[in-house]
Amino acid sequence: MAPTDSGEFNPVSAITKEIDSAEKSGLIGMLRIKSANQAVSDAFHRPDPRDLYHSLWYEGEVCCLFADSNLGKSIYAVQMADEIARTQKVLYVDCELSDKQFQLRYSNPHTGVRHIFPDNFLRAEIVADAINAENYEENFFLNIEQAAQSVGAKVIIIDNLTYLCNASEKGDVAGMFMMKLMSLKRKHGWSLLIIAHTPKRNLTNPITQNDLAGSKKLYNFFDSVFAIGKSAKDNSMRYVKQIKVRAGEYRYDSDNVMVYEIDQNDGFLHFELVGYANEKEHLRSINDDDGKTNLRNVMDLREQHKTVREIASILGLSKSAVGRLIRQGEEDPASCIDGSQAEGEARPLIRQSSKMKAKTDDQDLFRKEE
Repeated sequence: MAPTDSGEFNPVSAITKEIDSAEKSGLIGMLRIKSANQAVSDAFHRPDPRDLYHSLWYEGEVCCLFADSNLGKSIYAVQMADEIARTQKVLYVDCELSDKQFQLRYSNPHTGVRHIFPDNFLRAEIVADAINAENYEENFFLNIEQAAQSVGAKVIIIDNLTYLCNASEKGDVAGMFMMKLMSLKRKHGWSLLIIAHTPKRNLTNPITQNDLAGSKKLYNFFDSVFAIGKSAKDNSMRYVKQIKVRAGEYRYDSDNVMVYEIDQNDGFLHFELVGYANEKEHLRSINDDDGKTNLRNVMDLREQHKTVREIASILGLSKSAVGRLIRQGEEDPASCIDGSQAEGEARPLIRQSSKMKAKTDDQDLFRKEE
């Protein structure tokens, strides 16, 4: 209490002293005020955020991975969790697969070999009997917070957005949802990755922020965003492109997307990096001769005694696609012949793909030993 000269409580004086105290501490309600120099100085003494996964996601970020259905979002997210969990605890909230479906995905049915995840990789799934429809989203948020705290995980992957925010297309709902995520990030120092969808899109166009399903407020709030696209060159190939970056730099923009082949060895279903390319090379073309051109290129390189792996690397195709084209060419040699036009088409594409391979060799990231 603030007594007056007569010893009585003075409410005006008390409020004035509270305001003065708040101003000195820099706290005004939800706001903390500092000089710009002081803010830089304070932040300078804290460690810089670490790269969690190959410049796509950094510590302390709320990140988003989006793609169309059946392109491997969950496969890639589990692959990220598997790598990050080798150095710290990761909580993967799996709202998509049952434990049996998860087991089948990471086991070899022919050999019985299963992939061994790091002990720091913790997986949570929804218990159907415990679902309470009333205040579902609020309870789900609370349960995720409690679960992460109980296991000591600071890296959380949530698969997927639909289970957290059913009405993400509504601006006010999406805005409130993102504020909750940002609150968790700041309160606990967490790094969160949210898996999201994209509506059906025109595969002749590059991936942009407009392909993220839901309100534009989602994109505006996310610290970083990257997407998976389907390659028009081969059904088993995917490419990863950065859409939004805050902490790092655009390493994988339209001119340098990461190109993958989905593979499974030793029971581990994953994206196997095959190189880097311009996104245009993997977009659908109106030209119907692409398939014939690939066939002629493959058979031309085959005549040069190149291996399937070498051909796949040179042309930017998957090994399985190269194998199919070789069988097609051997069964129907006439399909590989198109006179001077075939020769004219094949050579430039091979040279172009060889440039991509040279670019790949210059990259240190993901370099594989043959």
